[in-house]
Amino acid sequence: MKRTLAKLSRARLPGLLFGLIGTALAPVASAADGAAPHAQALELGPELVPRPAQVQAGGGTFTLDADTTIYANNAEARAVARLLRDELASRQGLNLTVRDGAPKPRRGEDEASAYVQLVAEPATGGRDARADERYRLEVTDRGIRLAGPPAGLFYGYQTLRQLLPAARQAAPLRLRSLSIDDAPRFVYRGMHLDVGRHLYPVAFVKRYIDLMAQYKLNTFHWHLTEDQGWRIEIKRYPRLTGVGAQRKETVLGRNIDPYVGDGKPYGGFYTQDEVREIVAYARERHIAVIPEIEMPGHSLAALAAYPELACTPGPFEVGTNWGVYDDIYCPKEETFQFLENVLDEVVALFPAPYLHIGGDEAPKTRWKSSEVAQAVMRREGLKDEHELQSYFIRRMEKFLHTRGKRIIGWDEILEGGLAPDATVMSWRGEAGGIAAAQQGHDVIMTPTQCCYFDYGQGPSKYEQWNLGGELTLSRVYGYDPVPAALNPEQARHVLGVQGNVWTEHLKTEAMVEYMVFPRLLALAEVGWTPQAERDYADFERRLRGQFPHLDRQGVGYRIPAPHGLADVMRVQEAGEGDEYRHRFALVPAVPGAKIRYTLDGSEPDARSALIDGPLEVVVALGQSRTLRTVTELADGRRSGVHEAVLRYRGYLPASVPPRRSRVGLGYRLYEGSYASLDEFARAGEPSKQGAATSLDVEGYGLLRRYGLRFDGYVEAQADGVYRFALQGDDRSALYVDGEPVIRNDSYDQTLHAQVPLKRGWHRLRLDWYQRDGGRGLRLQWAAPGAPLRDLDAQAARH
Repeated sequence: MKRTLAKLSRARLPGLLFGLIGTALAPVASAADGAAPHAQALELGPELVPRPAQVQAGGGTFTLDADTTIYANNAEARAVARLLRDELASRQGLNLTVRDGAPKPRRGEDEASAYVQLVAEPATGGRDARADERYRLEVTDRGIRLAGPPAGLFYGYQTLRQLLPAARQAAPLRLRSLSIDDAPRFVYRGMHLDVGRHLYPVAFVKRYIDLMAQYKLNTFHWHLTEDQGWRIEIKRYPRLTGVGAQRKETVLGRNIDPYVGDGKPYGGFYTQDEVREIVAYARERHIAVIPEIEMPGHSLAALAAYPELACTPGPFEVGTNWGVYDDIYCPKEETFQFLENVLDEVVALFPAPYLHIGGDEAPKTRWKSSEVAQAVMRREGLKDEHELQSYFIRRMEKFLHTRGKRIIGWDEILEGGLAPDATVMSWRGEAGGIAAAQQGHDVIMTPTQCCYFDYGQGPSKYEQWNLGGELTLSRVYGYDPVPAALNPEQARHVLGVQGNVWTEHLKTEAMVEYMVFPRLLALAEVGWTPQAERDYADFERRLRGQFPHLDRQGVGYRIPAPHGLADVMRVQEAGEGDEYRHRFALVPAVPGAKIRYTLDGSEPDARSALIDGPLEVVVALGQSRTLRTVTELADGRRSGVHEAVLRYRGYLPASVPPRRSRVGLGYRLYEGSYASLDEFARAGEPSKQGAATSLDVEGYGLLRRYGLRFDGYVEAQADGVYRFALQGDDRSALYVDGEPVIRNDSYDQTLHAQVPLKRGWHRLRLDWYQRDGGRGLRLQWAAPGAPLRDLDAQAARH
């Protein structure tokens, strides 16, 4: 898992905005009732995901019926023709003929009609990956023409599938005339699946690949080895699967510290024949499969099988808990020979040009006390263990080059110096990707904040599985993989984007599907569609048209909140009364669904009232009301609870700082380990206190198990609704004038709030604590109409 054990043991939950005045990403209501911002978009079409680069609507329609003939110009086109023929037969009961060549006019006609023409054009042979994935689709009143290189032709077929109705139609199929010229923004559009923690059947892996292909993703990152299980057969080393693929039990739920196991043996692996089958299946769908063989860390399962590869004698057992273990591969010749032998078998199974070697979360504890490791450092002139890891990675890269492969590694491979030809997969934010691109290395962006699909999709109190943080559909969609810090030349090194699915807590295929969908569709558009052509409101509209297709395939997606359900804060202006009336115009995210709601604080159930039109909610000044909804699908499935809070309040009045106030914020330092913000709020006497001229949490002489409380006054220059943004690792909370504004229970997410302030000084309190692992704190704020900026503690008073 690309998260430390300490991070997991905290059982972090997503942040919540909690109190009376802060509202996460909530609009401030205007005097006029606001309809849903996407209401106009709901009238537009076509409902394609990802959105093509260029679409031009025509004026006519084409009737696709039993008289239509499919034409293919060569073997590659015939392969797609067979897919289309089978699709139409199974979905619409149409049995069409496939013929070679091009359509010809019937006797007495000037043009051919009732045809689907598929034209496979020559590919560039890898010289231009984007051009190889380009296609052109034209629908006229006489027929359909789809052309492109083999990969592009396949993606055009996926677009054509989406133009067809999801359910069988009794009437003839009529497709609106249009012209599409399409190509991807990025050459790498990936999804990852961790099978080390939990194993999934071959049939499910194929289904996963099918759904990736449906939305034009082209790379499957298969995470095959872990502390908790080795999942690929290596014939030369049978104990890797005989021992390393089996663990005696699995940690029970979140009982990491103290540990509680479930007492149930768990194991399994993929044979080499099964691997070949999956790789071939993916290749037919123009998906490259990149295996990940972790090194030097996350190797406990291998050490349990072959303890002589460790720096200490063992014995070892396959991991039953999650997270990072100190025992990793020892950098001795026996280890390198073992890994080269393993990779020789792996390379033979995977034709993709890349192999992922992990490189993340490798504690140096054993290397520091190992005479073997220290001798290597002396021999090679390495100054520290980070350079030793770089030496380890460089050796493996050099070997893989002899086998025609390039390496990918997590961003930790930057530490100690990058291997010459390495591609960096940036997961700990964007910093690693930026650094690698600036050094001239290719990068794949997959930051936890935007691309970790094991993170929950909403508030923990309503989510089935909410782990690590909160990653909403809109946040995934809003991600731009090209950091603003890169210049155009450096930006060319950003190959693309990937979504990751870590499966510590995802025991079943149903759980994986719930966490992946519909976020995979948002990621697909991030990777394919030009940045300037992306719009979330339009995506919501088009996503609505995708749910019938997912329903037809039995995909167990998370049902999104109704369109138009969002927190609203209304600020009382001069002359306004003591009540505010707001009309919610809600539309089910899934066509044909019903919305039930409550306003009395209870959770909606089958007896709750149905929404059948605009819903007016009245709130008194200084109060709030919570609208809770549940969406019911036609097949009986129900969403979790979604809610929006409506607030009506006045401006917070300014206060006067103490007469003898000083520059900066006051701070109190508390030493100890805190399990929650509530516990930290009850902390006793501080061990130290003083004045702080910044929010830097590094200068207090401690690395772990401590907390800080900053307190002071900040000045609002004018009346208005001010925005705040807070991110803190481990946890953080913001109060303004004594009222809670943001409670951030995630360690890598930035949460936002709005606060109406009168001109003048306002009391600010900021709580933050650190248990273990990474640490950091950032608070930004902005006046109305201004961009967010870091809060300047030197402009504060205390």
